Amino acid sequence: MKEIRMFLMESCPHCKKALGLMEELFAAHPEYKEIPLKKIDETREPDYAAKFDYYYVPTFYVGDEKLHEGVPSPEAIEKVFAEAAK
Repeated sequence: MKEIRMFLMESCPHCKKALGLMEELFAAHPEYKEIPLKKIDETREPDYAAKFDYYYVPTFYVGDEKLHEGVPSPEAIEKVFAEAAK
């Protein structure tokens, strides 16, 4: 199991959508709640966020690999968690 890093901004509507999709995913697959998830608000931690290669939020990294960036979909969110669960 690998840690997921989620880069987001509190005011971002796509980030809010991603968080909602994550809750739906957790309801369908409770085992995904066990995966370590670090949420990084780039406005609160700009120095840390600057170390990563992305432009849009939300962005998801599993380990050092960027798996999703930008507008989320249920399929994209599930892919991130499925990869982290391996």
